[in-house]
Amino acid sequence: MRILAALLLAGCAAAQPPFTLDRVLSAAFPSGLTASPSGGKFAWVENARGVRNIWVAEAPRYQARQITAYTQDDGYELAGLVWTPVGDAIIYTRLEGTNRAGEYPNPALDPKGTEQDVWLVSLAGGTPRKIGEGDSPAVAPRGGRIAWIHKGQLWWAPADGSAPGVALKTRGQCAGPVWSPDGTRIAFESDRGDHGFIGVYDTASATLRYLDPSTDNDRQPAWSPDGRSVAFVRIPSAGVRGPREPRRAGEPWSIRVASSETGEGREVFRARQGPGSVFREITGVSQILWAGSRLVFPWEADGWTHLYSIPAAGGDPLLLTPGAFEVEEVALAAEGREVFFNSNQGDIDRRHLWKVAASGGAPEAVTQGDGIEWAPTPVADGSLAFLRSDAQHPAHAAIRIGADVRDLHPESIPADFPVGQMVTPQQVIFSSADGLAIHGQLFLPPKRKPGSRAPAIVFFHGGSRREMLLGWHYMYYYANAYAMNQYLANSGFVVLSVNYRSGIGYGLDFREALRYGPAGGSEYNDVQGAGVYLRSRADVDPDRIGAWGGSYGGYLTAMALARASDLFRAGVDLHGVHDWATELEIPPAAPDYQLAFESSPMAFLSTWRSPVLLIQGDDDRNVQFNQTVKLADALRRQHVEVEELVFPDEVHDFLLYRTWLAAYQAAASFLDRKLK
Repeated sequence: MRILAALLLAGCAAAQPPFTLDRVLSAAFPSGLTASPSGGKFAWVENARGVRNIWVAEAPRYQARQITAYTQDDGYELAGLVWTPVGDAIIYTRLEGTNRAGEYPNPALDPKGTEQDVWLVSLAGGTPRKIGEGDSPAVAPRGGRIAWIHKGQLWWAPADGSAPGVALKTRGQCAGPVWSPDGTRIAFESDRGDHGFIGVYDTASATLRYLDPSTDNDRQPAWSPDGRSVAFVRIPSAGVRGPREPRRAGEPWSIRVASSETGEGREVFRARQGPGSVFREITGVSQILWAGSRLVFPWEADGWTHLYSIPAAGGDPLLLTPGAFEVEEVALAAEGREVFFNSNQGDIDRRHLWKVAASGGAPEAVTQGDGIEWAPTPVADGSLAFLRSDAQHPAHAAIRIGADVRDLHPESIPADFPVGQMVTPQQVIFSSADGLAIHGQLFLPPKRKPGSRAPAIVFFHGGSRREMLLGWHYMYYYANAYAMNQYLANSGFVVLSVNYRSGIGYGLDFREALRYGPAGGSEYNDVQGAGVYLRSRADVDPDRIGAWGGSYGGYLTAMALARASDLFRAGVDLHGVHDWATELEIPPAAPDYQLAFESSPMAFLSTWRSPVLLIQGDDDRNVQFNQTVKLADALRRQHVEVEELVFPDEVHDFLLYRTWLAAYQAAASFLDRKLK
């Protein structure tokens, strides 16, 4: 029997297709999950190998179906999904916004150029209809008007897309339009540079007023259910600060409620001095949720991002989510009395869904186990849609009806996706060079021989306000990074993904790390700790350790190679920062200039000996392309081996699937050649 079982297992292994990067990146990534305001309907975007389309599922069967018919890997993102009031159509934005030069991205090199537009597509199908150029669409609950933002101004049009035009002309840059419940007024943010207002435009009387204006920055307007008041967050004007200095405390932020008719406002909450005095955002439709007569909002008073509520008239804040964990994504239940959220409560390197009453009480677990769940999206019939993944299965849409949970679109994960070849990462906690406990995920090669020593790779995520998890990530960029780590492990590498200081998930003090980034580069202690941890393992060859990472992770990869070439023998640096002083455009005469430079890889070129592959798109809107230009030139001058892969007109978070595939194939080949 043992021989037969061994033969069967060997046969199954032989029957498996080759583990390729294309296969492990092939699952459609879901995003933008949203519920219709009426009826049981959900919509979301799926990105399948760069082809993006909108999918919907409707009660009672909730059978997923595609309502757009895009077919090309063309770099056109779909985002900002908004339902019409009766739930018969969806408005969305197609393409990313402009760079500093006012140019739209064009990574597919379309000779005709590109344009960011607002579109409408019917649930009945058919060709989507262009509404107008711009983004951030908002639909009036009554009256059928659509508002959006174009070049910093508020535009609008009837729902049929006819006669689009400027709704009003204002100073400053408008953002985040929100209609009143009766559809007669629009609240919006008005950014004035060193301060900001909340504006309310009355469409019936064609009048504009600003609510309780001050010298501070007012953000996130939220209408009361009766439409008579607007709550918003007031952030004190910061003045001049050092580059990315930790902000563990500051002048306290507040919540104000103003009359939409008179503009007069009052303070209903003010954060205390100390922890939580600097505003910390959650992900949701707004930072303030009107739950009946109470306001629900985030606050970091105990050093963790939690939800609190107060009476709308003001009063003592009530902690809704106590404990050593962080709340991340929040949604108000359809009836308005409960709040759904996801957090790492009791499972610090994953995310699960919870719910809690706005009036208080113990939070109730909605999901649990070894999976990862996010984007809670409730509707009036009591069903709850959300996105989920685990160590083996990439992100996909799911629904809970009563106690039953099922996937909305199982086919989004292709039949030949290598689920059975996924490595289950292990949680590891190691010590940084200065003694801080650092969490990581360890991927061990599935075919390693007992007693052998394998090459190893350290991975650094970007952000730095990110956290890698014990499974497929909820962000597209980091889901791709997880896929790459799986590929490297299946290729024979021991892979350690590092949640270094200044990332999220571990509280305020960890995120607001002292002397981090351009203020001292203290994360390098975690880079050292990761290398030393791998070198101490009996299954790792200490002479074949490398590093890879993107964005902030590219910065740390470059720091590893520059400061510890004896430990990190090769690296792949995707669009990393190499000189904080020039990236942050700090004048050479400024007091922060030297510190920022000395916190950068460019300050340690004399000890950089390890070969490096540099990858970047030259329309990068997050990190200046000149960061890679300068580093490549400097390394070549001192005869360090440099390889390059440049993508013309590609942005930071690559828009084309074929760019991701080419970048990762080049990275894997480079690491193979240098470390195997």
